[in-house]
This record gives sequence, structure tokens and C-alpha cells, in this order.
Amino acid sequence: MSLSHEHHREDVPRPALIAIGCVVALSIAAAAVGRLTGATETTITAAPVLSRDLLFQDRPNGAIAVFDAKDPATPIAIVPPETNGFLRGTMRGLAQQRIRQDADLGIPFRLTEWADSRLTLEDLATHRMLDLEAFGATNEGAFLKLITAKAGS
Repeated sequence: MSLSHEHHREDVPRPALIAIGCVVALSIAAAAVGRLTGATETTITAAPVLSRDLLFQDRPNGAIAVFDAKDPATPIAIVPPETNGFLRGTMRGLAQQRIRQDADLGIPFRLTEWADSRLTLEDLATHRMLDLEAFGATNEGAFLKLITAKAGS
């Protein structure tokens, strides 16, 4: 019994490759222009309803302790290890930006609920603001709980 393996070479049409390359290049250019001009920044048009300055602290067991900056003695929330990936990823990204900019890691983050129901997270060290609504209701909800959480709960 003889097994023969035939290899078929299917070429992608050159115009398709050029089109794909153009789309990728255009996407990168648009992202760069938006970043450099500030077009991706959140513009606030409503009044703040509730605001809270928060501190986040990694624990040795992988948990994250969240503190109200006005009372950093007792955490208002503990995010258990290996849970809440959105909150972890968001805070990790913001912390990395602080490190790159040599910003003070001890400055709090400001979580604000606005009259138009939006929720924003502002890094008071780098002045970067995230509109959490853009990441979906479930992800936004992870932060929304923190705005009214009580110490020791």
C-alpha cells in the first residue's frame, strides 16, 4: 500500500493581499492619529453624581485589596485571586502606564458616576480617563460596585 501526499499550493490573489495590507496600515494610522491628537479621550458633558478616590494594592496571595483613599486603613473590597479579569487587566494596564511615565504609584484613581449614567475611571497620576461603559455592562459593573462599597464588606 502506497500513500502519496499531494501538496496543493493555493496562492492568494495579489489584489487581495494588497487590500489586506492597506486595511492594516490604515487601522494602525487611524489609531496613531487618534492617540496623538487626543481623539480617543473621553469628553464629559454631564455633571458628576458620585465620585470616589480609590487605591489598589496587590496582596501576596494574588488578591487585590481596594481602599477608599480617604480611609486607607480598611479595604472596601477584596478581589479574590484569579477572578475579575477585567478589573485586574485595567488596573495592570494603568499601573504599567504609570511606571513608563515614572508617575507616583501611590496616587489614587478617581471613579466617577455621571448624571448621564456613565462611569469613568481617571488615573490622577497620568490624567488618563477611561469610559467604562465602552467595555460593556458586566465589566462596568465590576467597578460600579466599588463606588458605594463600605469598608470591611
